[in-house]
Amino acid sequence: MAKIGVAIIGAGGIALANHLPGLALCPDTKIVAVCDTDPGTLERAKSAAGVSIGSTDWHQIVGREDVNAVIICTPNHLHGPIALAAIAFGKHVLCEKPISMNGAEAQQMWSSADAANLRHMTAFTYRFVPALRYCAHLVQQGAVGTPYHFRVQRFQDWGTRNLGWRQQRQFAATGEIGDMLSHRIDYGHLLIGPLKSLVAQTKLLVPNRDGHPADVEDWVAMLAEFQQGASGVFESSKLATGCGEGKDSPDRCEVNGSEGMVVYQLASPHEILRGTKGAHGGLKVEKVPREFLTWPHSTRDPYQGDPLVTFRYDQNVEFIHAILEGRPCTPSFAEGANVQAVVDAILLSQSQRRWVDVGYPKV
Repeated sequence: MAKIGVAIIGAGGIALANHLPGLALCPDTKIVAVCDTDPGTLERAKSAAGVSIGSTDWHQIVGREDVNAVIICTPNHLHGPIALAAIAFGKHVLCEKPISMNGAEAQQMWSSADAANLRHMTAFTYRFVPALRYCAHLVQQGAVGTPYHFRVQRFQDWGTRNLGWRQQRQFAATGEIGDMLSHRIDYGHLLIGPLKSLVAQTKLLVPNRDGHPADVEDWVAMLAEFQQGASGVFESSKLATGCGEGKDSPDRCEVNGSEGMVVYQLASPHEILRGTKGAHGGLKVEKVPREFLTWPHSTRDPYQGDPLVTFRYDQNVEFIHAILEGRPCTPSFAEGANVQAVVDAILLSQSQRRWVDVGYPKV
């Protein structure tokens, strides 16, 4: 193919803020179509992407001959149907997280894409933060020794404003679990490995947001045991008053081990905190080495623009290069399905108020 034809389905904020700038770093691509159910959003997206082809019906987009790859940025309940339809038409798929409404659907998406020999990617965007990449490298190289403890916190203050489809179970399946904790579960998988069992609690603290009912949780916490033996502590909230939201709110992850400790904080994407056995003076700031500041093949300058934003563009670079090179994406639907297995376990634990084992899919 001369260029990879890309269609964006769901053309709101995430598509315009993350995916358009990311695709601009990929000279081997061409955005050929956009789709959104809202006509106003659709017209703005067509203008921003510089395309003339658009539709409010995704069925008219996924089967187009000039579309080689699809990026899905819709409400969660449409992720599975659109992805499976695109796969049936032979299209590569990048899907926002959570990739599905439940584990069974996620496994079907993963197995279908693999069976069709297509590239598939889950938009676990924070995997591209330089500081998290460097922490993962250090842990994998044995810098912390045997991991003992994993801790992660994501605190935001969304107040009581209306969150639209995100606050309705029929469209989102979960609230804070799928929206924010899903990323942090993926941190655990990346840094330590699969979970063995967990116990979780969720709360719906604001059942009415600006006159609109909400029926999904806005706070979640869990204790977990990794198969490797380490303990895990996870907490995420939309009601951490005063913390702000988005890129400016606290996002912290740490691994404590027999030989040391590493800490990732989104607020400092180009540096980590690190402690070593026997050292004095507590944790030290360590700059992320240059080779971790951008993803392989990314041409962006890591010192230009807001580093809390620009790392996100590298996920599109990874998606496109995986297509060009005929290799699996990182992270793929496998990682999305594994996180969904943990989400399902969280829901079961909350409903039965007990520890449960995590059953990961096999494809």
